[in-house]
Amino acid sequence: MAESQAGSPVPPYRRPESVLIVIYADTDEFLLIERCKPAGFWQSVTGSLEWGEMPDDAARREVIEETGIRDGVLTNLQWTQIYEIWPEFGRIYAPGITHNREHAFALRLAERVPVMLNPREHRRYEWLPGAEAVARASSSTNRTVIEHLRR
Repeated sequence: MAESQAGSPVPPYRRPESVLIVIYADTDEFLLIERCKPAGFWQSVTGSLEWGEMPDDAARREVIEETGIRDGVLTNLQWTQIYEIWPEFGRIYAPGITHNREHAFALRLAERVPVMLNPREHRRYEWLPGAEAVARASSSTNRTVIEHLRR
């Protein structure tokens, strides 16, 4: 088992708790990014919480890691969704773990900003009008947050 920076043991499996950060501009445009695997899977920024990490810290970390965006107003929407882990992603969780708790966040920008993707995780990105973003988002939890922000 690896050790954390504090010297305590880190479990070998991913924590089944994550953040979803919907990034949008005041122009009613939403940022969606396509994962490398599975191909054709479009989503907002997402990522697992590290062991011992709080959701707010994970949200800011994931936005920077996945897009390079450091601006904007990050808001914890104060609600979570539970979803079943797809078989393609299940191997990184401990045996018997079938569901994930996802914390919803929004990152509001005045306008589009440059995006720098990590090519190991994502193929490309698009800024889409709200209705198109809802239609393109691959996960139901992602669509729910976008629809909530459009109201």
